[in-house]
Amino acid sequence: MSTEEQVPAGIDPNVPSVARMYDYYLGGKDNYVSDREAAEKVIAISREVGNDVRLAARANRAFLGRAAGMLAGMGVRQFIDIGTGLPTQENVHQVVLREAPDAQVVYVDNDPIVLVHARALLADNPRTVVLEGDLRDPDALLADPALRARIDFDRPVALIMCAILQFVSDDEEIARIVGRLRGSLPSGSHIVISHVFPGEGHDDELAEVDGLYSRTSPGNFTFRSRAQIRSILDGTELLPPGLAPVEDWQPGGDGDFDFSRATYLGAVGRVS
Repeated sequence: MSTEEQVPAGIDPNVPSVARMYDYYLGGKDNYVSDREAAEKVIAISREVGNDVRLAARANRAFLGRAAGMLAGMGVRQFIDIGTGLPTQENVHQVVLREAPDAQVVYVDNDPIVLVHARALLADNPRTVVLEGDLRDPDALLADPALRARIDFDRPVALIMCAILQFVSDDEEIARIVGRLRGSLPSGSHIVISHVFPGEGHDDELAEVDGLYSRTSPGNFTFRSRAQIRSILDGTELLPPGLAPVEDWQPGGDGDFDFSRATYLGAVGRVS
């Protein structure tokens, strides 16, 4: 993709987008020069501290697939993926519909590029829909007639928020958002999250990454501690193995995890 191509309305190709940067980390092509330049700077910083953000993004994606597949295998048939990002391999609907062809998958995002590409990809799939919505306005999201047409909130729902909550900088705001969404879910539902994690040390490098993301759309980025990330799922019962580095998270697993080099932490919480 280049700035010479037709750019969807509402897009400034000169401003990096977190969705397009993430697409670049995953090896995708739906990104602009500004996205690649910003992403390469983050990649360089990650190498300085002994990590590779591209591998971390792929591990996060694999965690999402394992969690979604597990929930489909447990009988969940309704999935809402908020902040879905650009379509890539092993999207939620592909994982879920292999396990449960009768499932419904709703993708929600507010990035115009994501909406254009996802809708084009899924236009002929009757079990999926792509909706425009903002995580920061859960009331509007839950009231969307298109969401209500697909999701029966009297039956268990899997709510997915992977690699999106770090773009909400205020802990109280996250508690409000997740609390509102959790409160809409019936017993037997599950919430899947992943969140960037600072590991140990590297304060200068983390500040550099924070500064780079502050110049993107949506313009904020927040690292959180294990306790802060765990608190996002307050009010739920964590399924084994609990909160873990995404590369180590396995359904029903356990273990004494090394968090020192972790880049993303993930967990699945059951709503009772």
